[in-house]
Amino acid sequence: MDLSIVIPLYNEEESIPELTSWIDQVMKGNGFSYELLYIDDGSKDRSWEVIKQLSVKYEHIKAIRFQRNYGKSAALHVGFQKACGDYVVTMDADLQDNPEEVPEMIRMIREEGYDLVSGWKKVRHDPVLSKNLPSKFYNWTVRRMTSIKLHDMNCGLKAYRKQVIKSIEVYGDMHRFIPVLAKWAGFKKIGEKVVKHQERKYGVTKFGLERFIRGPLDLISVIFITKFGKRPMHFFGIFGTLMFVVGLAATLWVGIQKLLALKHGIHAPLITSNPYFYIALTSMILGSQFFLAGFIADLVTRNSADRNKYMIDEILND
Repeated sequence: MDLSIVIPLYNEEESIPELTSWIDQVMKGNGFSYELLYIDDGSKDRSWEVIKQLSVKYEHIKAIRFQRNYGKSAALHVGFQKACGDYVVTMDADLQDNPEEVPEMIRMIREEGYDLVSGWKKVRHDPVLSKNLPSKFYNWTVRRMTSIKLHDMNCGLKAYRKQVIKSIEVYGDMHRFIPVLAKWAGFKKIGEKVVKHQERKYGVTKFGLERFIRGPLDLISVIFITKFGKRPMHFFGIFGTLMFVVGLAATLWVGIQKLLALKHGIHAPLITSNPYFYIALTSMILGSQFFLAGFIADLVTRNSADRNKYMIDEILND
């Protein structure tokens, strides 16, 4: 099978029939064998009934329904687990992603050797203040922090080699950072393609203002996990040791000042009256806690089931 098209959805009953027909037309027109995986993320409308009706007409449809709304990352994770195609494409169900972009994205993977091709909605048909400007700032920040040169990290339209989606785990709200996870897993050839962005035809957006809080927190989390997930002591230990040494040096300095004053018969206030003493003591306590946190995290990591999980690309003469 050439393609697995994974589409997470939530309350998109109006869009599904048109999207299914559009995808089928494009896939057949380009000679692709494919499967269409709908992941219903606990929809409260008739989305599931519509999918069941369409599955009678379109034999390519496979679908999974969640008992409640778990989020886009959970839907993608399950879809990736079930995908069987040599290449995997993800897109949103709201008709804002154009299936006609898929053949060129697959060609870039096949002929140009990309592991992942992400869509770039260069011209967006979204509200400027609530989506366009925050999206530009977010993508600029992620580019600076991860060195992945994508203009639209969170675009729902992406194409992957099968090995990529089988090597990463998407959870929480990490769907925004799939290219980062892919790079960490060893897939470094990541490209992008300018894609046409459609105006929303039915319904309303499912993402609220909470994404402005979750996004930065998830970015910090994914950067920490990718860099220090298997060696947390390298992060906590360095900071802990540095803070402890600084605190210890400051304590010695305060103590030596007191001893020198006594030696020369100079009246000096009590050490406990010196504010620097408490700053130094706090630094030593925090340093010890950081070090212990790193030590415990390292113990947990060493006992985890995937502590020696590595991505093997090829084996010869095994």
